[in-house]
Amino acid sequence: MNFEICAVNIQSSLAAQIAGAQRIELCTALDVGGLTPSLGLIRASVRALNIPVHVLIRPREGDFCYSDQEMEIMLDDIRLCAEAGAAGVVVGALTVDGQLDLHQMNAMKAAAGTIAITCHRAFDFTISPTEALEQLINMGFGRVLSSGQSDNAYEGRFLLQKLIQQAAGRIIIMPGAGITAQNIQDIVALTGAKDFHFTGKLRINTRAKSEIPGLESGHWESDIDTIKEIINAVQG
Repeated sequence: MNFEICAVNIQSSLAAQIAGAQRIELCTALDVGGLTPSLGLIRASVRALNIPVHVLIRPREGDFCYSDQEMEIMLDDIRLCAEAGAAGVVVGALTVDGQLDLHQMNAMKAAAGTIAITCHRAFDFTISPTEALEQLINMGFGRVLSSGQSDNAYEGRFLLQKLIQQAAGRIIIMPGAGITAQNIQDIVALTGAKDFHFTGKLRINTRAKSEIPGLESGHWESDIDTIKEIINAVQG
């Protein structure tokens, strides 16, 4: 099995590797579903890790319908990721009627060149996931992250099972969202999934001597023991 950790800072990147993950998805701003991280964080993670670094490409919070200007930003970010040594990028774009935006998705695939490319949970907002899956396969995407179009992967496990059967090894279906040590065994047993995505995060309280007015003083970090607990739940 392969375990991908969603890492939002260098501490989380290092924790993922130490805990035994096979890959990280690097992003920031988990509270809005993840945004593209800084080039500095990308470079630091690539330097520090021996496991592949895949970078989320998302220029803003909200929906996945992007203007031409936003698309240019995303294409530039993809090229910068490749130049910085990232092993892959994680992308997604939709039309206003809930279809994959094939023009934008193909443009991002072309910009990625030879590095790996994954479709993120924009997939979960498509009106026909079975059709979208075939489109991703035809475009040459290697992986799709999905919660089975539900709030979390456990609730979406029946659709995930259907998608994995449909994929038949042509693309990797990677369950993500709400993966815990308590539910991962059930998801594996039903779906047969072999790749999983989760954060394994804990809230880190402030190390400062005083609170920052108007701002939260703590932050999230992926935790080595939490990641290990989830991995061990299916690997022993």
